[in-house]
Amino acid sequence: MFLGHYGVALAAKKAAPKASLGTFVLAAQFADLLWPIFLLLGWEHVTIAPGTTRVTRLEFTSYPYSHSLVAQLWWGLALGIVYFIFRRDTRSALVAALVVPSHWVLDYVVHRPDLPIVSGGPRYGLGIWNSLPLTLIVEFALYVTGIAVYLNTTRGKDQVGQYALWSLLSFLVVSYLGSIFGPPPPSVQVLELTALAIWLTVPWAAWADRHRSLM
Repeated sequence: MFLGHYGVALAAKKAAPKASLGTFVLAAQFADLLWPIFLLLGWEHVTIAPGTTRVTRLEFTSYPYSHSLVAQLWWGLALGIVYFIFRRDTRSALVAALVVPSHWVLDYVVHRPDLPIVSGGPRYGLGIWNSLPLTLIVEFALYVTGIAVYLNTTRGKDQVGQYALWSLLSFLVVSYLGSIFGPPPPSVQVLELTALAIWLTVPWAAWADRHRSLM
């Protein structure tokens, strides 16, 4: 899952409009933001295996610290507490905390059975990635729904509010389609470094949101 996580982040703005979209992108993609860092540290492992599923060419050998359900619940709690300490906004802190483990739920839908609930435990996944058409339908349905909710919650205060948002949304679609239809990463090392680029979407989303006001 990729676009679907951003769909959740966009929709979360309606539930907690005082919080920045950047906060919800951070929360929704917290697992994938940590993942390349943990790969570089050698704490988690992945192999490039074209044909593993119809959609992804990656075999997620081990990622208990970023992608287990229990870990994401703890990460969500930590993010919510930190947000509350700095912002003193209970509602936004709670929504951000809940958005973090939504990542596991959405990944469960598309992954093959490789997602642990707890480190060392059984792995789960419905395997929608085995069908490219179904994957695209699910991803874009969540993404478009999230965009619609966000656009019904905010409006651009200036041209930056329009261009920053739509450039981000377009970038995500191009990146997603490129990951599916483009060549696989030449090595795990290249994958680790390029995956860090997802961090750019957090300040990008915050920038766009600063130039938008609530409806």
